[in-house]
Amino acid sequence: MEKNLEWFCKTHDEVLCMVCVPSKHKACSDVISISVASTNARQSTALSDLEEAIDEALRNLKQCITSRDSSTKEIENQELAIKTTILETRTKLNNHLDKMQENLLSELRATSLTCKSKYTKFLQKLKSKKEMLTKLREQTQHMKQFSSDIQVFLGTRQVNQQVISEVESIKSEIGASKDYELKVAIHSLIEKLSKEIEEFGQIKVSECAVNLDFKDPKIDQAQIGINVPSARNICDVELQLIKTFQIQRNAKILISGCVTLSNGHLLIANNTNANQLIEYSDTGEHIRDIPVSGRLYDITVIDPQRIVVTYYNTKFIEIMNSNTFNIEKKISLQNRCYGISVEDGRLYVRSGDYTIQILDLSGRQLETLKIPSNNVCYITTSRDRIFYTDYNKNMVHCCSLKGEELWQFKNDSITSPCGVAVDNYNNVYVVGGHSHNLTIIQHDGKDSKTLLTESDGLERPTSLYYDKEKRTLLICNFRGKVALYKVV
Repeated sequence: MEKNLEWFCKTHDEVLCMVCVPSKHKACSDVISISVASTNARQSTALSDLEEAIDEALRNLKQCITSRDSSTKEIENQELAIKTTILETRTKLNNHLDKMQENLLSELRATSLTCKSKYTKFLQKLKSKKEMLTKLREQTQHMKQFSSDIQVFLGTRQVNQQVISEVESIKSEIGASKDYELKVAIHSLIEKLSKEIEEFGQIKVSECAVNLDFKDPKIDQAQIGINVPSARNICDVELQLIKTFQIQRNAKILISGCVTLSNGHLLIANNTNANQLIEYSDTGEHIRDIPVSGRLYDITVIDPQRIVVTYYNTKFIEIMNSNTFNIEKKISLQNRCYGISVEDGRLYVRSGDYTIQILDLSGRQLETLKIPSNNVCYITTSRDRIFYTDYNKNMVHCCSLKGEELWQFKNDSITSPCGVAVDNYNNVYVVGGHSHNLTIIQHDGKDSKTLLTESDGLERPTSLYYDKEKRTLLICNFRGKVALYKVV
């Protein structure tokens, strides 16, 4: 049948045979020969767009798989945390019950001892009275046998008075004596625990819509007239201010890193001994301070569910859940870490002398890239490139993912370049820490344009983050001023 498909209708984007042309596409004015339509098909932008669409779909799918793997691990972490809570609660309950039991047994021993002591004292008195009456009885018997009538008469009266006195004393003691019975009243809540409470607790599951941003790839079936721009001239780039605000702190604030989260919130690395990330809404409302493991340096987004941070004073990095900020992975390195970026499931970390370390997300070291300068703090990656700034030589470098330098950029308008970011077209944004400006550099490093200056509020800008989905640019000054722009 392929030999009969000789025509192509541009209007309907449909391959036709000789029968279809007069019967169904008679009114179409743009029916052309398929040989003309397929000219240079292998080199067409449509084919490259199709390949890019497939790659994008695979990247999306990989992100979704990574996210679900992360969520599965999070469930395991939650299970372990809940199990620990249950066991700790049981231990606390056992310890508390043991303590209460010991207190009650101690009270029982003391009470029993008191009762027995009272019985013992009463018995001692009775035995004493018994001895006295026995002695009087013996005296009476002796008097009866060996005394005269007068002595018996007088003795009887004397002994009788003693007996009367002793009997009255015994009656008084008996009247004052008591019987004791020990009982126990178990606390009503303890009784309730043993009889009515049948559950130690409940395991609850909260559900929320998953935030997996699977973008539909733009697949265009037509082979004619398709030209999706793969580059953008920096002359056309403009910034529209969305929001600017000053972070308010009682203690000092030193911003060294920032990102935009998938929920639109702004996450800021505070490079002080406060050891905290600061979360703001995109409208400037403070949401919370998040405690971390050390003095922060840089931060970047792995996927919608995870971020990774570096610390100024430690030799490890940490992967965190971007919703709970629980630590999912701690990765140790041999040196302190500075700038960090993520590309295709790999971590690119500025660490060590004249090196960039490449790791996978499990922490396994894959490669070490040599760089020509040791004055590099900030890096970023995009597609097949690495970009980094040299703040001493006032240079911006672009190299391949293998470390091969592609171009260098230096301009007198940029001094002490710090944070660096890349847009969807590989155009580079860089802030000058001492020139107080934001510059965009053409993707090939051959041209540049100043977008913002000190008059726009830039004062020692240190970090920035370009959100490729929202096409927004987040810029932070060292002392706490934050600005969010729309890139148009």
